[in-house]
Amino acid sequence: MRTITLIIVHCTANKAGSTLRMADIDRYHRSLGWRGCGYHYVIPTDGTIERGRPEEQIGAHCRNHNQHSIGVAYIGGLAGDGKTPCDTRTEAQKHALRRLLGELHKRYPKALIVGHSDLDPHKPCCPGFDVGREYMDMDMELE
Repeated sequence: MRTITLIIVHCTANKAGSTLRMADIDRYHRSLGWRGCGYHYVIPTDGTIERGRPEEQIGAHCRNHNQHSIGVAYIGGLAGDGKTPCDTRTEAQKHALRRLLGELHKRYPKALIVGHSDLDPHKPCCPGFDVGREYMDMDMELE
């Protein structure tokens, strides 16, 4: 069993309103020669929580941190122009992300919830919002 110390939140860098699903990301990642979707969970714009890689498998979502992390991505992260980074989460995505992170944090209570940008200076706009500020109350819920 893997030791999970990080729960990493990502955006997929698609424009607002994208209809992509986990299966689309899975196909794309396989086309790159990967073993499938690099994220453990994907949240499309309708707020469905879709499973990618099983949690017991190492993901492919954050260089140097995959071994001990769970990767969660919401579809979006770019404005309608397809270029400008921004928080494009729908209300359904916000609700689903909070619910999923709460469930993961209960399973992995010592894991920090962080954004991709907190760990990778080459991804300064991922996931498009301040994860630490938005979810800091989850650490307090377990105390």
